[in-house]
Amino acid sequence: MKILWHFILLSSPLYALVGAGYLIAQLPWWRPPWTERISRFVFTFALPAMLFQLMSHQVSLPRADGRVLIVYFGSCLIVFLIGRATGAWLFRLDGTAQSVFGLGGIFSNIVLTGLPIAKIALGVAAVPVVALLLVFNALTLWTLVSVSVEWSRHGSFSASGIAKTALRVLRNPIILGIISGTALGRLGFALPPLADTALVVVGDVAAPAALLMLGMGLAAFPLRHEWRSSVAVCALKLLVQPLVVWALAIGLGLPTLELQAVVLVASMAVGINVYLMSLQFQSIQGTIANSIVLSNLFAAFTTPLLLAALHVTA
Repeated sequence: MKILWHFILLSSPLYALVGAGYLIAQLPWWRPPWTERISRFVFTFALPAMLFQLMSHQVSLPRADGRVLIVYFGSCLIVFLIGRATGAWLFRLDGTAQSVFGLGGIFSNIVLTGLPIAKIALGVAAVPVVALLLVFNALTLWTLVSVSVEWSRHGSFSASGIAKTALRVLRNPIILGIISGTALGRLGFALPPLADTALVVVGDVAAPAALLMLGMGLAAFPLRHEWRSSVAVCALKLLVQPLVVWALAIGLGLPTLELQAVVLVASMAVGINVYLMSLQFQSIQGTIANSIVLSNLFAAFTTPLLLAALHVTA
């Protein structure tokens, strides 16, 4: 119980920032363009700068074990199939809706919550593991759901669609920050001390700004009526996926740090990208909007519980 309370105290300020962002966005004098400006700062400058600085020092950190990709994305495939079957069996969804429903059970909000919580709860040494998952996450999962939707609609999929997805991911400032910072460190170069210090300061701002941004973003998702399906998505995302990841990590013998980091990432709430996918395919937008809000509320309790369990079994 003491360990659980420790992780609740550790993570509660982070989720309090999410709540503060939500309340700020609800103020009558708050304007949506201000949220957009903060979002632009977080996604195009603060988080890429933080990741660039951290990854440029990667040679001084433990190298991320490549098996985390097998564990994490192996769990994504398993839970995605479970999600599709659940959507078909319990909610009579069509193939497109099943695909979006399954994506909700596996697409973690790594950028806005995974990185800040991993850095604080597990330490800087966990950042390369999370960054490795982040680089492949959007490309792999958007491709998976795109193939699933196209197959359910036409019995085939488009290679050009996958190529466009890959290009969009590689142009993302956050991915560019990870890749360029890693390349700088691996080539043996070092940032000038003044620049390195400046980026550290930006990095200190990035995590709380990202959490505030998440809260402001959640204010745009009004709760609707699809409660049963939304709770089912939350159960897949916050319970089933972390447990599948944990089992696979043990089976492959991942070291303690990698195991804790990959389970932590899997325990994050549903990513806002899933709502973009629901809009793109015009399918179950209400369910996904609900699940994004509810999973962030539930994760404030389930993530500390998982962290405590990981600590006890380490």
